[in-house]
Amino acid sequence: METYEYPIEAIREALLNAVAHKDYAGGVPIQISVYKDKLMIWNEGQLPENWTIETLLDKHSSKPFNPDIANALFRSGYIESWGRGISKMTEQCLNSGLPAPLFIFKSSGFWVEFRKDIYNEEYLREMALNERQKDALLFFKLKAEIVNAEYVSRFSVSDKTARRDLVELVEKNLLYRIGKGKGTKYIYYVR
Repeated sequence: METYEYPIEAIREALLNAVAHKDYAGGVPIQISVYKDKLMIWNEGQLPENWTIETLLDKHSSKPFNPDIANALFRSGYIESWGRGISKMTEQCLNSGLPAPLFIFKSSGFWVEFRKDIYNEEYLREMALNERQKDALLFFKLKAEIVNAEYVSRFSVSDKTARRDLVELVEKNLLYRIGKGKGTKYIYYVR
């Protein structure tokens, strides 16, 4: 049996979404970029009015840019239900031990980024992190979260230094932040 670097069903779902939601008036083809640590799929298009990435990540209705194409994909069995593509891709990646995909919307279009396990020595060396940050990401990996107090304790640094280091890891898409103040947690993309 062949093993893939990314879940084949998640990639298939991302490609079908790109076809159903693409703005074909622009004439720019769907683009797939393959890197050693990630695979990115881009399509020209817009989010529905008043929608954000957060809307997509939450339970939502389906509003395909091209409803006729989406309907044809549904009727032919390529899409089993509308409005579940984002959650299906995320579930499939997490079940495969990979980080949840990133969904990025910029004015020119929409990106889906599939990433490998980015919490390894080689990848972290390339990220221009300080030694504390690299050590922290590797040390807390099994726990899959870091809180400020643990960072302060492990590295004997001030609360302000810990917060600055952790915020930088969020800005580099290595962690994401949940909460505010003393209850803040910095969560890994792999759960």
